[in-house]
Amino acid sequence: MARNKPLGKKLRLAKKLKQNRPLPLFVRIKTNRRVRTHPKRRLWRRTRLKV
Repeated sequence: MARNKPLGKKLRLAKKLKQNRPLPLFVRIKTNRRVRTHPKRRLWRRTRLKV
């Protein structure tokens, strides 16, 4: 990827980076460990972003 990115693309990539976090611990405690994984979690090798 280019070193110099347009601002819009950079912001979209930053948003995707923030979305790609594991579940917060309080959610697991709140749901009595029924919710274990983040359904929208993305691995950088498996899924390409359409940005």
